[in-house]
Amino acid sequence: MFGLNKTTTKFCELKGKVAIVTGAGKGMGSADALKLAGAGAKVVLCDIDVDSCQQVAEQIKKMRGDSLVVRCDIGKKADIDNTVSETIKKFGKIDILVNNAGIYPFQPFLEMKEEQFEKVIDVNLKGTFLLTQAVAKEMQKNQPNEKGQKGSIINIASIAALMGFAGLTHYCASKGGMVGMTRAMALELAPLGIRINVIDPGAINTPGASQAKMTDEQRVAMLAPIPMKRQGEAEEIAGAVLFLASDESSYMTGSVMVVDGGWTAG
Repeated sequence: MFGLNKTTTKFCELKGKVAIVTGAGKGMGSADALKLAGAGAKVVLCDIDVDSCQQVAEQIKKMRGDSLVVRCDIGKKADIDNTVSETIKKFGKIDILVNNAGIYPFQPFLEMKEEQFEKVIDVNLKGTFLLTQAVAKEMQKNQPNEKGQKGSIINIASIAALMGFAGLTHYCASKGGMVGMTRAMALELAPLGIRINVIDPGAINTPGASQAKMTDEQRVAMLAPIPMKRQGEAEEIAGAVLFLASDESSYMTGSVMVVDGGWTAG
């Protein structure tokens, strides 16, 4: 058996760090924000749903943490620039970015309109590109740690980047693009002291998933190939986010972490 050691209590500690989490109002985003705050980070909560973010901010306050709520439509560059500006104004720096915001409206491929495809790409892929670029420019200004690192960026993609799903052509395209983009970014950002990795969640139990317009047949088909025979919980993705945000993952960049209950193992 492995016993506890002196470093266990400091595992994934983020005291003094500043994190931005998009889509932080509910689901995986709120779980990520609370997990990072619990580890000591100051968290900027970004979402188009400000009321939900305020509720998350109240939970962080009860934890004696610090947060900032910023309304942000990740598909709009002006909102992205404002988010970065407001973060720097309040906290002075950015150490962690979690690109979690995303949409996945089910639509048959042959019925999918151009504007529907573009909307998903704008939010899921272009928004991630623009915010990552803006944040990375700020991270360059940070003082490096003993390993020369200045920041960590975590992109939340999906196993839809690895396999196809009927009714989600636009979503699969956006998440596949996010994985490729993350790997390319890693090559350019590593010399600057910035790490960037991507998490591919499987079927996660979130409000968004519950409200998705899936048929009963689609839901049965979704759960059938999962060896664990259940959906994952948002907190289980948040644990992976915390690991990648912390120095415990200091030798990881350009990596794809699959958290899917074994779905893609088959």
